[in-house]
Amino acid sequence: MPLILIKEPRQETKLAVWEIAEEETFFQRKASVQREIAHPQKRLQHLAGRYLLKELFPDFPAHEIAVAPTRKPFLPGDAFHFSISHCANLAAVVVSRDRRVGVDVEKITEKTVKLKGKFLDADARGHFDAWVKKAAALPFFHGDPEALCATLIWSAKEAMFKWYGLGNVDFRQQMLVRSLSFQDDGKVLMDGVFMLEQPFPLKLHGLVLGEEVLVWTIS
Repeated sequence: MPLILIKEPRQETKLAVWEIAEEETFFQRKASVQREIAHPQKRLQHLAGRYLLKELFPDFPAHEIAVAPTRKPFLPGDAFHFSISHCANLAAVVVSRDRRVGVDVEKITEKTVKLKGKFLDADARGHFDAWVKKAAALPFFHGDPEALCATLIWSAKEAMFKWYGLGNVDFRQQMLVRSLSFQDDGKVLMDGVFMLEQPFPLKLHGLVLGEEVLVWTIS
């Protein structure tokens, strides 16, 4: 079973990452495709995400999942709050019975460095070089520290966007990352702020998973 990570960040809340190595028939034991998906890899990702929901909570009614106009999947009545993310052969989910959640998994790429001006606000730009310096000293990471930091911040904003779920958000001005700190075991902690009518603080947790990063938030 390629379940490469499972955590319980708090009671009634679970997080998992699955490395997809199976055929569709494996996932179809617990999941089904709820919309037309022609691309085989995207169909596998879709199935793996819904399979993971049932793995974490066997009573999760995956067949009731609906999709909002913002493309956010949800359960009518909010029996569970959940978020799903895919990246290449990874599927990640976070599920909670009582808290809003968001998750994102991203491949570490230099593309985020080139685009960082589009999603970093002025405060984050002021701290970015210091964050990169910390990333460069990490004993477990041997890639581009600038790409790591930019990808983590982008992933954090994607997780916040999914947590919010209503769309129509300015990634640079409304979803802010105020701090970024690393631990030697690959864990990452970030302080986020979602700028609604009033600033709403969000704790963001991350992991460096080899060539990918995982970020989630729970409130």
